[in-house]
Amino acid sequence: QVQLVESGGGLVQAGDSLRLSCAASGRTFSTYAMGWFRQAPGKEREFVAVITRSGTNTYYSDSVKGRFTISRDNAKNTVYLQMNSLKPEDTAVYYCAADYTSNSYYMPKGRYEYDAWGQGTQVTVSS
Repeated sequence: QVQLVESGGGLVQAGDSLRLSCAASGRTFSTYAMGWFRQAPGKEREFVAVITRSGTNTYYSDSVKGRFTISRDNAKNTVYLQMNSLKPEDTAVYYCAADYTSNSYYMPKGRYEYDAWGQGTQVTVSS
């Protein structure tokens, strides 16, 4: 089992930057991939970014590519999402998730591929 706690959300203006953090516990952090998802009211939870166990490989959705950066610090059991050039359409609850059942090379992009979720943190971008 893995416990995840997100933090860093808030209210910002379009064009601003924000960094989200997700602290993990319960399993060895370096042994599972970590992802970020987001969900706006009335919409499906959508994939944002994923990073492999070592932090070497990453993948982003087209909507955030070039603006967001996912990273991890295995020594601190924490994954980050650096969000730059924020747009109003980025407004959503952001969730971090852990995949500890896939192999070390897999890049999970579907919500049902993840095994544990955080409670979410609200990000609101005003125009």
